[in-house]
Amino acid sequence: MNQSPHQNWTPLHAQLHQTLRQRKLLPENQRILIAVSGGQDSLCLTKLLLDLQSKWNWYLAVAHCDHQWRTDSEANANYVKKLTTNWQLPFYLETANKVYKSEAEARKWRYQILSKIALESNFPYIVTGHTASDRAETLLYNLIRGSGTDGLQALTWQRPLTENFSPLLVRPLLEITRTQTGNFCQEQKIEIWEDSTNQDLHYARNRIRLELFPILRQFNPQAELALAQTAEILSAEVKYLENETEKLLERVTEVDTDNLNISQFESQPIKYIINRLVLREVSLALQRRVIRKILHKVLPTTPNFSHIEKLTALINAPNRSQTDPFPGGAIAKVQHPWIILV
Repeated sequence: MNQSPHQNWTPLHAQLHQTLRQRKLLPENQRILIAVSGGQDSLCLTKLLLDLQSKWNWYLAVAHCDHQWRTDSEANANYVKKLTTNWQLPFYLETANKVYKSEAEARKWRYQILSKIALESNFPYIVTGHTASDRAETLLYNLIRGSGTDGLQALTWQRPLTENFSPLLVRPLLEITRTQTGNFCQEQKIEIWEDSTNQDLHYARNRIRLELFPILRQFNPQAELALAQTAEILSAEVKYLENETEKLLERVTEVDTDNLNISQFESQPIKYIINRLVLREVSLALQRRVIRKILHKVLPTTPNFSHIEKLTALINAPNRSQTDPFPGGAIAKVQHPWIILV
């Protein structure tokens, strides 16, 4: 395998090396699959990991997913293969058998393919080149769409890609900006594949990057890093709140049937019973989180803010209060001390 000469060591190498050590993202002696598009972020990541390989004793390989979105997608895949061969890394290529209509569909397919390669070829870790800039864009995109804190902290350092918790998706560049990866590729004389769709303002994320960020930098030249740091703070807080919510959910749904008159609901199957006395003891933040989890299980669609507020209002409402129907027809009724969803 290629090993980097000492003079190739840059501040970015040092930063990534320290990040990996502090956050324990990619252990030594592991098999790692790098998702490479051919753009500056994924090529920067590949070169950094290749140069750090001798210190960590990893087995590295590259995977490229051809979405067939562009006329030059095959040439793009061939370029990644050529570069990977020069770096003496194993290469995996998967080509989509249909054109996906949205970014979300394409991303879902891509992660399915990466998981398949990782499971078949025994790679416990998949790494992607997501940067602080991507994290900032995701925060803004989700904020504009009205996401809660869970959406704003998206793009975490790592997450399982399947229910079996393997393989693990790792994003080691979340403290490094797109400007830094571009400069690195220039300094290292790595030619990047320019994706023409990155300039297409039809995509919301491109508009955020190309139109909104230049305006935000007028207020704060480090706007991307500031937003990425906000996402990092939210990530820890969301993790804490989620743990508290799970514990609270157990208490809220413990039902003493002796104190519950269910005969009046015989014509309407009960979907959920909630102890509102327990919910009264906790903060509004936890009330909303528990209510959202319950509605997730009951409603046919993802609950929005108004759905959550409508049910939360019953925590302190008079006895026999009820809501108008939720999507799917469910109604919540107060039979003190319970809220009954039928």
